[in-house]
Amino acid sequence: METTFKNKVVIVTGGSSGIGRATALAFAKKGAKVAIVDWIESNETVNGIKDLGGEAIFIKCDVSKTADVKAMVEKTIAAFDRLDYAYNNAGIEGKSAPTHECTEENWDETIGINLKGIWLCMKYEIPEILKQGKGTIVNCASVAGLVGFAGLPAYVASKHGVIGLTKTAALECAKLGIRVNVVCPGVIQTPMIDRLTGKTKEAIEQFTGLEPVGRFGQPEEIANAVVWMCSDEASFVTGHAMAVDGGFVAQ
Repeated sequence: METTFKNKVVIVTGGSSGIGRATALAFAKKGAKVAIVDWIESNETVNGIKDLGGEAIFIKCDVSKTADVKAMVEKTIAAFDRLDYAYNNAGIEGKSAPTHECTEENWDETIGINLKGIWLCMKYEIPEILKQGKGTIVNCASVAGLVGFAGLPAYVASKHGVIGLTKTAALECAKLGIRVNVVCPGVIQTPMIDRLTGKTKEAIEQFTGLEPVGRFGQPEEIANAVVWMCSDEASFVTGHAMAVDGGFVAQ
């Protein structure tokens, strides 16, 4: 175990799988105490951290619901007495359909989790991080927040919104000691991409073809970027949208 984040506390939403799980483990390996948050109850990530000799708790939460998010932060403070960092990663891809066929239900659910959820998390995280005098929040958008992606209008809109929301919060918090950044992953090997491709050879080739390096990214590659953005090595970085991909070429 390293000690870069010793005695520090981080919230990781969407922490039960994929990028969230990899990031929670990466923080734990550097000494952080981790609150793993997800709407699907699972102790796999918590157990993985405890196997490393770290400290972690699981909190069930729907980030689109105010009461859940408020309770998430309260439970973190009750367990660890402080909050220093947050990786607001929870999100869904929604249902694939052209803009004119996107249902209102799909739009509301996708925007509610992906965009409103990040706003709610920051709303309750920021006051607690302020009590420590400094800290960092990293939100998760997507390269789909930087370019268009046919067939996923709600997802693309939500991720563009996350980038704008992050830049706004960064301006508000810069002189208060809190840095706020956003990571924009490319096509990463996660359960989400498995759902989008259906694990079919044709779809996998289509998605990997979007990456000039010719492969999916790995969750750990995003986790490393998030941990760096929270470290003192990134002390002058705020309001930044970091694309972590192999040179995404979608237009």
